Parts: sequence; structure tokens; C-alpha cells
Amino acid sequence: MNGLDWTVLIAYFGVMVAIGIWSHKRVDDVSDFFTAGGKMPWWLSGISHHMSGYSAVMFTGYAGIAYTYGVTSFVTWSFPIALGIAIGSKMFAPRVNRLRSRLHVASPLEYLKNRYNLPTQQALAWSGMLLKIVDVGAKWAAIATLLSVFTGVSLNQGILITGAITAVYCTIGGLWADALTELGQFVIQLLAGLSMFVAVVIKLDDKNIGFLGAWDEPALHGHGKPLVGPYGTVFLLAFLFIKLFEYNGGMLNQAQRYMATAGPREATRSARLSAALWLVWPVILFFPMWMSPLLVHANKPDGSDSYALMTEQLLPHGLLGLVIVGFFSHTMAMCSSDANAIAAVFTRDVAPVLSARARAWNERSGLIAARVTTVVFLGLSMSVATQVNSPTFKDIITVVIKWVAGLMGPIAIPMMLGLLRPFRRSGPTAALTSWAAGLLAFWLVNYPINWNVDGGVPLQYQVSIPLAVSLVLYILIGYLKPEDTPERLAIIERINTDGDGAAVPVPATAGTEPA
Repeated sequence: MNGLDWTVLIAYFGVMVAIGIWSHKRVDDVSDFFTAGGKMPWWLSGISHHMSGYSAVMFTGYAGIAYTYGVTSFVTWSFPIALGIAIGSKMFAPRVNRLRSRLHVASPLEYLKNRYNLPTQQALAWSGMLLKIVDVGAKWAAIATLLSVFTGVSLNQGILITGAITAVYCTIGGLWADALTELGQFVIQLLAGLSMFVAVVIKLDDKNIGFLGAWDEPALHGHGKPLVGPYGTVFLLAFLFIKLFEYNGGMLNQAQRYMATAGPREATRSARLSAALWLVWPVILFFPMWMSPLLVHANKPDGSDSYALMTEQLLPHGLLGLVIVGFFSHTMAMCSSDANAIAAVFTRDVAPVLSARARAWNERSGLIAARVTTVVFLGLSMSVATQVNSPTFKDIITVVIKWVAGLMGPIAIPMMLGLLRPFRRSGPTAALTSWAAGLLAFWLVNYPINWNVDGGVPLQYQVSIPLAVSLVLYILIGYLKPEDTPERLAIIERINTDGDGAAVPVPATAGTEPA
């Protein structure tokens, strides 16, 4: 990097902070901070939903998969995300929006207290928060890894720089700041991605390798196969189910984008826009990664540094700075949205249970608590980021794929399926049992059983078995021990009914006080 690249990077950070300060004026209460008061345009919500699903892990971990295996990086990652969101645009998006517009909640988990009971809500809230700390920690480590390649700063210094800038704008501006910065980050990503795509095409032409003929090169042998290595059919199907739940609200931050729109119809349009972007845009981003074996030799065994090395070699200064900004924009978009979601869960779901004072917060006190919680969450995730490459967590992609994908299912299934009428018989017993058994299955498959199987348990079973266990138990126990009380049925009908919902009153015990 030279002075021009640093100027681009510093200017980007300055713009992010400025957006946060401007967004501060639009945040008057907790509802504005967590759900934009339900005033976010569907197209902004859709772009924000799309951007909050990226991070620098794509340019490290998934770049390594693309370098090693080829197009399977798209087939088993962004394609199932696009398909999952498309399905969820009808199944989940309008129902998640009604959580805010009908039940007047500000946290995606807030309705669980009445849909199931308080212990279920607390179990999902605490496990979701802990998982998010690990997940975001992996994202900080990914961007710090890239920063170290370009600038030479240490891993911990990179984590501190990106975390501190993110903390400023997302803490003062809330979800509005997240969405507006993600819109700017989308534009930057568009320019940076196209620049890299063109640079790789030109370089291939210089080497007398055609745009399509590259796939016949020996270095790309087998890279055109959609399913290869550990990323086979079982992994693809498991990942589709995982992303169906995760990207429609199971990991909380995407649920907020649906809740932020004016109504269910706008939430559906938001989801469809995000699905379309996930289907088309990653192809442009992945193409340089698929071609990377022809252009660079990765220093790391997993190839996670291949994209960064290629960027340094192919792009002139200025554009190099823009691509680096693109790396930052991915990670900061996801981490800021996660921080906002977890702050919502803590201040709306956890703190009132722990403290009588929290139950008496007024709008000003609640807003202060939300901002403090955001800073604390970012600090904890940054601390975890320093340990991502330790023996406990191993490498970045292991954390993201195995830990997050494997543990998300048991948390998301009671939350997401609890919205749907067909699962109305499943109550707190089904929810808590499926959650606990799924977590236990993850531990057994990934540790005791994995240690005693020659070569270890294949990755697809490490991530799919916990989800399958939770799903089967949630449905089975619902039929064997139905707990569909009138109060719970009223909540489900309120979420599933079109119109103003006046014909489906919620009993007084359902707790629908405004957020």
C-alpha cells in the first residue's frame, strides 16, 4: 500500500463515522435503534439484508475453498443462501415483520416468552449471544488477516482498528446507521468487485488464456465440478436447510431487516431482492478466486491468502485501496448488524429478567443500555478474535462453517418454526428438548465421536447431525406432547393473519405492550 491507498482507506473510515453521526438524529427510542421504527424502504432493507450476510471470510476462508476446489465455493455457499432466502421470502419474512407490527417487539426473540415460556426464551437468547460472539470473532480475525497481508500490522492491531471504527458508527446510529453504511458498502463492493474481475480477465488474456479456456488448464483440473472434496451432496442439502433458517432470521441480524420494513409485503420484497443479489453477484466475486491457481501461489496451506496476494499483484494503487475498503465493508457490515441484534436480545430479553431496574427503564435509559451493550458485545467478540487461530478454534473457516453452521440449527429451529401454523402443537417441552439435544449432538459428533473415528467425522455430518436431531425432536415431541394453549395459538394466528389482525385478539397474558 502507498499513500493513495491509505487515503482511500482513511476516507472510507471517515465516511462511515459521518454516517453514524447523521443517523444519530433518526434514533429517538429503542424501536428506532433496533428496527428503524418500521420505516426502512424495502429496497434499502434488501440491500442491507444482502450485505449483512458477507464478511471478509469470503476473501479468506472461501477464497481458500475456491483456490483448492473451484466452483463448489459458489454451489455450496451462495447458491443455497439465495435459494433459502427465496423460500423464506414467503415462509418467514412477512411473519417476522409481524413480530414488530403486530406484537410490537424490538428483538427477534422477544416473542418467545409468550410463544413458549421464559426459560425457553432465555436458553435461546443466551446460547444465541454466545454463538454470535464466536461468529463475529471469526469475522474480526478474517479482516485482520487481510489487513496484515497488505499493511504488515499485527493481527491484534487489525482487530482493534476495525472493531473501534465499527463501534463508533453502529453504537450512535443503530440500525439506520447499519443500513445506510451497508448501502455505501454495496456501492464500494460493486466497484471493487468489477475492478478485480476485469483485472483478472486482462491478466488471463496476457497469458494467452481465454475466458472460457481457462478451465482446461491443468492447474484448474477438477475445479469445474460443482460438488467435490468434503463439499458433497449431503453437505449441500445440510447447508441449504441451515441457511434457510439462518438467513431468514435464525442468526437474528437478518430478522431485523424484515422487522424494519413498513409491513409484511415490503418484507417479502426485501427478501426477494436479497435472494436475487445472492444468486448473481457472488459469481462476479468468485470468478477471480476460481482463476487464482493460474495467477498466484498461495503461501498458506488452505489457500486463504490467495485472493489478497492476487489483489496486490494485479491492481494499481488507488484501486488496491478500494478493494481493501471492500474487504472492510463486508466485515463491518456483518459485525455491526450482529452487534445491533445482540444488543436487542440482551436489553429486551435478558436484562429485564436479570434486573428489576432494567424492567423499569424508560426510553432514554433503554437507549443508553442498548448502546452500552453494543460496545460490550464488540469488545467481547474482539477478544475472542485474538484466539481464533488457537487449538480450540483452529482456523477461521473452521469456526464459520463448523461452529456456526453446526450450532445455529438447534437455536434457530424453535425460533423460526415457532412462527408457523403447522408447528403450533410444539411448545416449550419440544423447544427446550430439541435445543439441548442439538447442542449435545454437536459436541458428541465434533469431539468424542470425531476423536474415535479413523480420519474423523466428515464435515457434512458435523454440521448436519445437530440440525437433524433438533428438527426431528421438535416435530416429534410436538405430536407426542402437544402444548398448543389458547394464548400460544393466539400469538401464532396474530403472526400468520393478513390485514389489521383485529379479528385475532391476543390474550392479556401475551404481553403485547409497545416496544
